[in-house]
Formats: sequence, C-alpha cells, structure tokens
Amino acid sequence: MNILVIDGQGGHLGSQLIKAILGNFKEAKVVAVGTNAIATAAMLKAGAHQASTGENPVVVACRKADVIIGPIGIVIADAMFGEVTPKMAMTVGQADAVRILLPVNRCDNLVAGVPDLSMNILIEDVVVKLSNVGKQVAFDRKTC
Repeated sequence: MNILVIDGQGGHLGSQLIKAILGNFKEAKVVAVGTNAIATAAMLKAGAHQASTGENPVVVACRKADVIIGPIGIVIADAMFGEVTPKMAMTVGQADAVRILLPVNRCDNLVAGVPDLSMNILIEDVVVKLSNVGKQVAFDRKTC
C-alpha cells in the first residue's frame, strides 16, 4: 500500500502519523510531502521512505498514492497560513485515493460536529481507518 502523508508548519503531526503507520503496517510504503522544508525534514526523520517539499511533489505523489493522510487543511486552499496552494488542495481533493483527513480545528477552519480530540486519539483513529482500507475499503467507492 502506497501511503502519502502531507503536512506543513513544523511537521509534528506528519511525524507522529508516520511513526504510527510504520509501527502498525510494516509493508506500507510511506511517502511524505511537506509544504515547507522543516515539515519535510521532520517527516523524513520519522522514517518516511521518500520525502519532498512543495506544490509539484504533492501533484506527483497524489498520482501514485493509494491513501492520502493529513490535516483537513490539505484540501482547503490557502490553509495552514497559506502553505497549501489552491493547486495542492485541488490535487488532493481530486486524487483517486482514499483520503483520511484529521479534523484539526485551527487557522479559521472549524469542523462542526467533531469534538476537540487529542492528537493521540486522532492518530489512533487513523490507524484503525487505515486497517479497514488495507483489508477492504470500508465503503463501496462506487456509491461515492
């Protein structure tokens, strides 16, 4: 399974995600794309198999990903203090991959109906959802 993790700012969330993924899915190939060099370096240090930075790497990596994981801002143009470009958001949104988005309520993007949960709980839920994707997609993609 090809997993793409996208993160920005300092890459802390992306790093935690990569450690959790690699700890639970030994066969997974994890590619990290940071919206800045600091985020990329943090995710590479966490164990990503490949890493790159910027808009075009998001476009290229989305083509090959089975699953895309990151904060909800990766599908919102100008999110994360402007680090997510409109092209990045569109590419992630239109990718032929399962998207697992974490409801991070920051930077003027608030998700209604979702309580503020700790990052640890969100990451545990990502692992559960990824397990379902790995076994059998938890929903029929034909109905989407």
